Amino acid sequence: MNKTAALKFPRLATSSKKRALKRITIKLASDEAQNLEKYCEQTGRLAIDVIRELIQALP
Repeated sequence: MNKTAALKFPRLATSSKKRALKRITIKLASDEAQNLEKYCEQTGRLAIDVIRELIQALP
């Protein structure tokens, strides 16, 4: 990887440490799903990114 790519994408520069991923499925009530979809449309973010950020903010 060249230096420019490492500066723009610092996570790619540390690719030697791979995190184990686990797939989960959640069931949302229709109003919860609509609320998430609306938020994603308003912010232009993916639901997975919103959910991941919320989980990372947990104590």
